[in-house]
Amino acid sequence: MGGSEMRALDLFCCAGGASRGLELAGFDDIVGVDIVDQPRYPYEFINCDVMKLEESFDEDFLWDFDYIWASPPCQAFTIATMQWKNKGRSYPDLIEYTRNMLKSTGKLYTIENVPQAPLINPVMLCGTMFGMRMYRHRIFESNFSVRQPDHGKHLTKNAKLGRPIDGDQFIQMVGHFSGVQRARDMTGCQWMNRYELAQCVPPAYSRYIATEMMRGKK
Repeated sequence: MGGSEMRALDLFCCAGGASRGLELAGFDDIVGVDIVDQPRYPYEFINCDVMKLEESFDEDFLWDFDYIWASPPCQAFTIATMQWKNKGRSYPDLIEYTRNMLKSTGKLYTIENVPQAPLINPVMLCGTMFGMRMYRHRIFESNFSVRQPDHGKHLTKNAKLGRPIDGDQFIQMVGHFSGVQRARDMTGCQWMNRYELAQCVPPAYSRYIATEMMRGKK
């Protein structure tokens, strides 16, 4: 890594779910970047359009980090968006731009998105792999080796959106979901509101990916 202090950059950081996982994995210094102001982001924050990052800072900015995490907007690939496309709605696809930018740095990186996104040789993570009572599938493209954890069958029903969680049902952390405090406790993101939780990468996911990266460096 880049010296005694390990630095990570979290692009499209939202409220900092992925950043918290990077801290838990052992990063000492974490910087988040997002076009939307994130007043509850718990680390150093830069309010900036990632697409204009290299214009806003000197050309060495991206090279100051040992590892770069990126979660470009996923709306272009969600099932709901696919249904809206025939009605004239569209969202930007920033994955290829993000990939090219990260490749140009020569740094270790990970790109996160929803399962329908066009990532290259991704690993899929599910909440059940980390003892959480939710599924929340996300995929991860990295330029280093990441082992795919075992994924068991989905046997427990999800709570219906907007309805109280009944008994042993799993939580669906999307939209106006019920069980906000339960979601905070489950993810460890106690500082987030409902909207921020619905957008976040659970810290357990980024912690796993970053730990895999560090394993490969030994």
